[in-house]
Amino acid sequence: MHPQALLDLTSTLLREVLKFEFAADNCVSTFFRLNRNLGSRERHALAETTYAVLRQRLLWQNLAQSGHGPMERRLAILAWQGQENFLKAALTKDELEWLERSQAIDRSTLPDKLRHNMPDWLANPLREQLGDDEFWALVDSLSQSAPLDLRVNTFKAKREAVLEAFTAAKIEAKPTTYSPTGVRIDGKPALQKLEVFTSGQVEVQDEGSQLLALLTGAKRGEMVVDFCAGAGGKTLALGAMMRNTGRLYAFDTSGHRLDAIKPRLARSGLSNVYATQIAHERDERIKRLSGKIDRVLVDAPCSGTGTLRRNPDIKWRQSPKAIAELNEKQAAILHGASRMVKPGGRLVYATCSLLKSENEAIAEQFSQAHPDFVQINAKDKLEQAGVNQAESLVTEAGHLRLWPHRHATDGFYAVAWEKKA
Repeated sequence: MHPQALLDLTSTLLREVLKFEFAADNCVSTFFRLNRNLGSRERHALAETTYAVLRQRLLWQNLAQSGHGPMERRLAILAWQGQENFLKAALTKDELEWLERSQAIDRSTLPDKLRHNMPDWLANPLREQLGDDEFWALVDSLSQSAPLDLRVNTFKAKREAVLEAFTAAKIEAKPTTYSPTGVRIDGKPALQKLEVFTSGQVEVQDEGSQLLALLTGAKRGEMVVDFCAGAGGKTLALGAMMRNTGRLYAFDTSGHRLDAIKPRLARSGLSNVYATQIAHERDERIKRLSGKIDRVLVDAPCSGTGTLRRNPDIKWRQSPKAIAELNEKQAAILHGASRMVKPGGRLVYATCSLLKSENEAIAEQFSQAHPDFVQINAKDKLEQAGVNQAESLVTEAGHLRLWPHRHATDGFYAVAWEKKA
């Protein structure tokens, strides 16, 4: 494709994404479906430039003010992630000179807001929570792309055999640092073409998400509930932990999300999973399970701020009002799900949020309102599950807290309770 045409396409894609009407990954996927003639390098340049704009939107918009032409074109030029020579071939002399001047600016001299590229409602509480040094380390980590993590389906394979399969396919892979079932891949290979994937030996799942499932301690023959199952990543992990025995309920209010479990379930070889759409946390099907469930995992709807490496548009699409509404929903869902836990059973509340208001605040509120649930130390349960360096993942209060800059995972939070017998 001619350089000018690719730059024009990038500008068109940015125009759609920056409306923030839909999630960025959906916009990019739709755009690629409508432009099937694009090659892999062209798709890479389009997608990565779009995400680069989203990660540092305030900086690029500020620098773009000194340029000329459509705003989306200026943003694409500044954040370009394709071949440099390819970009230069599409630029006028004036644009080249402007780009060089922009690149020469010492960004360390810019205002904090142009360096961290976050809205105040997100930056301020994180800075207060972490302190200056760690806050900027977090900012740096969120400016990078996330690695590709896989979970080995232990019902079908062992991690050593999976690593050997990737080596044979000439794909660099290594064990994850903490999860005993994780594999981290270098780059983004076409997994759907590999037998190790199509046969269900591995599933795409961030290492942090794997740890949440392990915290439940799900065992053979138990009754387990994944209360906000979504596309089923943690459901499949729980099923493998249960060795395809017992009964595993995958509940969600979205039938569309639950449909995504079906092909993954078919690959996994699991037959103990019952995916069920519910209306809300007070659904009759939930009431019928009251006091009967051994393990309940509540991966609650949240802001998703822990996934900003993958979904940088989230920080521009969320708002304080939306967070407050989520807090009410999180508390209600956790309360509803807790009714299913039997005496001696375990309840795990988790989010992929970095914010205390969605994490510690919800946990404290639940503990105060439910004295029949006793919090347990996540460190002990993670160690029992074979997690490495568990002490580095847990706060003084015994909660699991994962940070991109500390642990190279997505940002996750989890707390566990056991119901008094």
